[in-house]
Amino acid sequence: MKKLLMSGIGLGFAAMLSSTTALADITVATVGPVTGQLAALGEQYSQGAKKAVADINAAGGINGEKLVLEIGDDACDPKQAVNVANQMASKGVKFVAGHLCSGSSIPASKVYEEEGILMITPASTNPKFTEEGGWNVARVCGRDDAQGKVAGAFLAKNFAGKKVAIVDDKSAYGKGLADETRKSMNAAGLTEVVSESINAGEKDYSALVSKLKDAGVEAVYFGGYHPEAGLVLKQMGEQGLNAKMLSGDSMNSAELWTIAGKASENLIFTFAPEPRNIADAKAIVDEFKASGYDPEGYTLYTYAAFQMYKQAAEATKSTDNKKIAEWLRGGNTTKTVLGDITLDAKGDLTNATYVWYTFKDGKYFEDPSIK
Repeated sequence: MKKLLMSGIGLGFAAMLSSTTALADITVATVGPVTGQLAALGEQYSQGAKKAVADINAAGGINGEKLVLEIGDDACDPKQAVNVANQMASKGVKFVAGHLCSGSSIPASKVYEEEGILMITPASTNPKFTEEGGWNVARVCGRDDAQGKVAGAFLAKNFAGKKVAIVDDKSAYGKGLADETRKSMNAAGLTEVVSESINAGEKDYSALVSKLKDAGVEAVYFGGYHPEAGLVLKQMGEQGLNAKMLSGDSMNSAELWTIAGKASENLIFTFAPEPRNIADAKAIVDEFKASGYDPEGYTLYTYAAFQMYKQAAEATKSTDNKKIAEWLRGGNTTKTVLGDITLDAKGDLTNATYVWYTFKDGKYFEDPSIK
C-alpha cells in the first residue's frame, strides 16, 4: 500500500512537473539608461519592449510559451552595465534587447556570452561590438564605419575649402563615430582645423565654443549624445557662432529641442530612414499613438529586436540560443516593423542605409533636400 502510494505521488509529481514545463515562461529583457541624462532614450527602449512582449503574448507567445519582461537600468555606465548583465543572468533571462550605449553593450556582451544569453542591440553602433563580439551578439542598427562614411563624404563635398572641426565626448560611441567621420572626410581631401574632446555631463562648454569661434569654423561634427550636443548648440548661438553642427543617430530625441531651443535648427544628423514612416510599421505606430506615445527614435528598433528573436526561435523550434544566433547570422531574413532584416555572419545588417534629418518647431524629421 505504501509502495503504491509513493508510486502515485511520483506519478502526480511527474505530471505536475510536465505541466509546469509545458507552461514555462521565457524571461526576456531590455536594458538601457532608465535613469541619467539619457533616460529619454531609455524610455524608447522600455516602450518598444513592453509593446513587443504584449503583442507577442497576445498572439500566443513563442512556441507556445509566454514572455516575461525584465527592464534593466545601466545608466549608460559600463560598470553598471556589467552588474545589470549579471543580474539578468541570475534571473534566468534568455534574450536581451540592449544595451544602448556602445560603451555599455561591449562589456555586457561578454557576460551574456558566458551565460549563454542572446543579445540584440537596437542602438549600439561601435564596430567592436560585433567585430570582437561572441557568437551571441547582433544589432538592428548600422555601424559607425558605415555612418561615418556618409557624414565624412558630406563634409568633404559641402564644406570643401572651409574650416571644419571634429568634437567628441570620449565615449565608445561618440569617439568611434567622430573617428570614422574624420577618416572618411580626410580620405576625401578635407582636413579639420580643430579636433577636441569634451567631458560628458558638464554644463558649460563656452571654452570649446570660444575656441571654435576663434578658429573661424563653419561646420562642427559632434560625436556624442543629444544632451551635450544641445548645450553646445545653445552656447554656440549665445556666442554668435553660426557654424553648422552635424552629428549621428543619437540625436533622435525631441528632448534636444528642450535643451537647445531654436538653436536646434542649426543641427543636421544622420539616421536610418524614419522608422515611423515605414509601411510595415504603420499599424504598430498607430497603436502606439492611440495609447498616447509617439514611438520615436529607437522604440521601433527595440520592437524589431523582439520580432527577430521570436521568428528565429520559432524557425529553430528552440530556445537554444546558439541555434537561434546561428539562424539569425546565417543569412535568413526576418520580417519586422523596420522591414526585412538580414544579418551577416557577424550579426551586422547587410543593408544599412542613412539619410539626413533636421529639427524644426520642436520636432526632427527626415529632410530629403539635404544631399
